[in-house]
Amino acid sequence: MLKKEQVAAMSVQFIQYSLDYTIDSFAKSGISNIEFWGAEPHYYRLNYLTRYEAGKRLRKIRQQLEEHGIKVVMYTPETLAYPYSFSNPDGKVRDRTVEFFDLACQDALELSCKRIFINTGCGLRDVDRDISWNYTVDSFHRICEIAHRYGVELVLEQLQPYESNLVTSLNDVQKMLHDVQQENLKVCLDVVAMEVAGETIPDFFDQLGKKIVHIHLADNNHEILGNGHYPIIGYLDYLASIGYDQYVSLEINDSIYWEDPFPSLKKSMEYLNENYFNRGPAVK
Repeated sequence: MLKKEQVAAMSVQFIQYSLDYTIDSFAKSGISNIEFWGAEPHYYRLNYLTRYEAGKRLRKIRQQLEEHGIKVVMYTPETLAYPYSFSNPDGKVRDRTVEFFDLACQDALELSCKRIFINTGCGLRDVDRDISWNYTVDSFHRICEIAHRYGVELVLEQLQPYESNLVTSLNDVQKMLHDVQQENLKVCLDVVAMEVAGETIPDFFDQLGKKIVHIHLADNNHEILGNGHYPIIGYLDYLASIGYDQYVSLEINDSIYWEDPFPSLKKSMEYLNENYFNRGPAVK
């Protein structure tokens, strides 16, 4: 059985709430690990003119989290949309994005975290996909080299087709890893994107093995666990059977929860406690 200490959650669903409210919600939900979303209204690096100012703010955030018994296990700077892009034909946009990840590496270390979340975003759909792909490979290669100097890993997630025309399947993940050729580029398996692609968790682990260092868990459409039809407990039993010892992060971030995000965490943890952690031995 996986350990409750392996459960984390993203904070992005609290996009319309303060950081104080977010931290209190995590603590009340019994979640001790956070996938910290780096953007307004919680924390955005470019609001600080110097590394010193940013570090001072992040140390205060880390202290606040620690006082609530919460650890940062992944730093997720917001780069899915404007003004960042790994694949934009304009080199200035790509350079700005690469430089932002240099700052993100500094931020992650201030939060005592050595993993940064990354995805490809979407290439311009009226630009040939191969062109966008090659620009992304170059951007990722540069970012990985920067991250290596800080001792930081980048963790790549596949997206859904409405979100991206680049990495949306297991084959795409494998190709991106192959093309970037950087050891510190790892993988986050997102079960929603996986299901949309018609793939399975065993498919991913059979092909990628230890490259997978993070899981995004949600029910269909990124909903509360138990509200949809995904085999959540089956996922967890499989992960336990292969000795998965990394984090499983709740990504309950459908916009239907933005107005009142706390219950999405609370109910998902209640589902896990009732159906997984507090049950008898898994049926063989």
